[in-house]
Amino acid sequence: MRPTGSMHLGHYHGALKNWVRLQDEHDCFFFVADWHALTTHYEDREVIEKTVYDMVVDWLAAGLDPDKATIFIQSRLPEHAELFTLLAMGTPLGWLERVPTYKDQIEKLRDRDLATYGFLGYPLLQAADILIYKATYVPVGEDQSSHVELTREVARRFNHLYGRAPSFEADVAAALAKLAKDDARYFDKQRKAFGETGAAEALARGEAVVRRAAAQVAGWSDADTELLLGHLHGGGKSILVEPQALHTEVLRLPGVDGTKMSKSYGNAILMRDDPETVTKKVRGMMTDPARVRRTDPGDPEKCPVWSFHKVYSDEATREWVVKGCTSAGIGCLDCKQPVIDAIVQEQQPWRERAESLLADPKKVHWIVEMGTERARTVARQTMKDVRGAMGLDY
Repeated sequence: MRPTGSMHLGHYHGALKNWVRLQDEHDCFFFVADWHALTTHYEDREVIEKTVYDMVVDWLAAGLDPDKATIFIQSRLPEHAELFTLLAMGTPLGWLERVPTYKDQIEKLRDRDLATYGFLGYPLLQAADILIYKATYVPVGEDQSSHVELTREVARRFNHLYGRAPSFEADVAAALAKLAKDDARYFDKQRKAFGETGAAEALARGEAVVRRAAAQVAGWSDADTELLLGHLHGGGKSILVEPQALHTEVLRLPGVDGTKMSKSYGNAILMRDDPETVTKKVRGMMTDPARVRRTDPGDPEKCPVWSFHKVYSDEATREWVVKGCTSAGIGCLDCKQPVIDAIVQEQQPWRERAESLLADPKKVHWIVEMGTERARTVARQTMKDVRGAMGLDY
């Protein structure tokens, strides 16, 4: 996450809640993307500096466990910048210009000068962030899938450029010669189909041939398996791993004015707002414009408060809201009270955990320090592989 402001409920339900769940299922790396924040906020260094550790406190308060996941700060690992630079040498400019969010952000953030190399290159820096840990999955919403696909293309191109030994073609031929002729022809057919169409089915069938050979063919080696799998993917040795998008549930909560929740818009309910502030903000939320008077019936689907009921209320409460709103049987303040109560209840353990962390800032710094060193161990090994592949290990 980029440290551009305090965490709000939109951040929690859009990403953090999934992070807390995923740390029990995977070996996870979560980092403060302070370099990414500079791609759009390069003139606002004070904001970034203030919010880096404050954001980590919000993460820990929400339930991230440093014993289960690796938590660190991006800029503390210059290996990210080195991989970004080396990947830039072989990444076509057109790949960056076609990223959907590039033109979209330039249009939306007209008040900022985004005609910079840093902003153009941020998807490649993002790719470096992922590839340096040889990530298998990246948890994203559907709208971020294009970034993961770019990362896959960057890894594939790198492996194609630098994963082929001078004897690659001869080595592939020698490995294929160990297969039965029908299996070799079938493998080549699937490789061509995957290269032409990108069909996952062709890739799976080709991989099955290789896995079967590894289990059954006499004289087969791990090097043969790696060689043919790289050949199947259209590259050489897989120095960088192509990650998959892990589509997680993303709940989008509106701000109190009905637009996207954002601290910069002044419409956010912060994760650590006190109960009085939460009450004031929710009571002041926009509702269905058709309900001008208490006696006017409304439509919950046209009311931003309904989005909160979908997240926070049980089925009985939602039925009560629909019935009461459409018949004007309840007022808007009546409708908002269950949301207020649920948010305050959810926030209580967050505030309690945050208070103990804020009282002991050295503990937070130590957690980040330990996570950074853990991440550095993995990043350094990847960079050793990358430098070797590019001939920079002299």
